Amino acid sequence: MAIRLVDLFAGCGGLTRGFLDAGGDPETNAIFEVVAAVEMDRAAAATYQANYGKAHRLFHGMIEDWPTEDIPDADVVVGGPPCQGFSNLGKRDPSDQRNRLWREYARTVEKIQPDYFVIENVAAFYKSPEWQLLRLATDDDGPLRNYKLRSYILNAAEFGVPQIRKRALVIGHHRSRPPLSDPTGEFAGKPESYKTVKDALRGLSEFVDPDLIELPEGTYDFDGGLPGAFETSKLHLTRFLTPLSRRRFAAIPEGGNRTNLPRNLQTPGWRKHTTGSMDVMGRLCWDKPSVTIRTEFVKPEKGRYLHPTEDRPLTLAEGALLQTFPRDYKWCGAKVSIARQIGNAVPVLLARRLAELVAGGYV
Repeated sequence: MAIRLVDLFAGCGGLTRGFLDAGGDPETNAIFEVVAAVEMDRAAAATYQANYGKAHRLFHGMIEDWPTEDIPDADVVVGGPPCQGFSNLGKRDPSDQRNRLWREYARTVEKIQPDYFVIENVAAFYKSPEWQLLRLATDDDGPLRNYKLRSYILNAAEFGVPQIRKRALVIGHHRSRPPLSDPTGEFAGKPESYKTVKDALRGLSEFVDPDLIELPEGTYDFDGGLPGAFETSKLHLTRFLTPLSRRRFAAIPEGGNRTNLPRNLQTPGWRKHTTGSMDVMGRLCWDKPSVTIRTEFVKPEKGRYLHPTEDRPLTLAEGALLQTFPRDYKWCGAKVSIARQIGNAVPVLLARRLAELVAGGYV
């Protein structure tokens, strides 16, 4: 019998994809069965449904509106509450309402009483009041008193993801179940063996027609309809680039950044600040992992998101591949929405490694 799974804050389905892939072929050798998923964002929920159909009982709405009586029995609960309130790139506002969504996660765990639960978030989560409250929830009189927690900081590159992506991972195990093994990637301590940008993008054309900036035609029938569903391979398109942007990109070598620009191509702010973020207007290297793929990875002004050799930003397809989504994965929404879904996702390969770890608790 398959291990029943609930995916909270499911997004576009990175965790679901990884857990379904854990058995090899989900059609013939599935270890996990997704019995419910919850996602508030309309486009992300459409992407989830486009890939997994309606059998997964997707609840499209705010998790606090998910009726307790509709929460099914399950063996495992996974999810990553929104992390923007914790992120080092954001305002790190402790009063951000998104930070409190872990409490809805805890409500669901309390109702289901699964064998194991998994929380994935940014590393800054461990510095938040919410992390301290989550730990208190496992005290003798707390709502999660039946659970013990283990916490880790993981680098996705150590698990075969072609990306340096450090994340917080919290694993809770029911006191009646054995704890899971510590998550250790096959490339831990072997940075020379990390998968690279070239590994991820192999077989994808380096050249992209500069006039190819619009999504393909298509409408996906979900909550009134929205653009989609587009396979990853169909999202290899760029954005409108000004002549000034093109001159700047051309002046930056592989592995370089804004400091390589001649003075006449620098902004006044860049001329004034010679320290600080060196990833701005940075170009990736073929033979290294990418930097963390964030929600605005199509904008070089936001980080090291220039193609290693082409004078353009990463495409949506390239971002999805660096997040280890398959080339036939389907996406819904406008370009900015798809980029946000990709950047917010748990890399599929990391999710699969976590799924294999959880499955080990049932051996």
